[in-house]
Amino acid sequence: MLFRLFGVALLGGLLLPVASPAQDTGPQSRPPLGSAIREVLIATPELLSEITGLSRPAPDLYGAEAERDLATLDQLAAQLFNPNQPGFGPADAATRLAFFTAENCPDCTRAKDELRALAQRLGFRVAVFDIGSDTALARSLGLDMAPSYVLPDMMLRGAMPAIVLERYLVE
Repeated sequence: MLFRLFGVALLGGLLLPVASPAQDTGPQSRPPLGSAIREVLIATPELLSEITGLSRPAPDLYGAEAERDLATLDQLAAQLFNPNQPGFGPADAATRLAFFTAENCPDCTRAKDELRALAQRLGFRVAVFDIGSDTALARSLGLDMAPSYVLPDMMLRGAMPAIVLERYLVE
């Protein structure tokens, strides 16, 4: 509530000179702070969205990173989803997931068992990679932990419950 009152007072104080230009004798008559605030508000009107009722666009914090990841996935798709890569699931099914595992990894063993059952039930193939021996591939994907899952349009790091994976695979 205090923010709204401050915003209304600020907006009124800044727009008052605009509403009555006959009283405005130019930028020299405005205090420097008021001019600076006015310039910022004109340049970034979303700052006043709560007061004006205009919607504020959500910032795209990871857009560039997501684009890089998708470009990398496209570039490595033939290797990641190669039907000749060792794995599991129906032999004649399309490879829809690359699974990165590691030796002596209890989470990997559990994840592999759940993923094997999911692959059989949904009818897709999983290509299996060892993060230790396929280091260059894992590094090019930015994978630093096992288990990790790579789909054609996303990467998931860390053990995922089968119900979560299923949701990503059927959408």
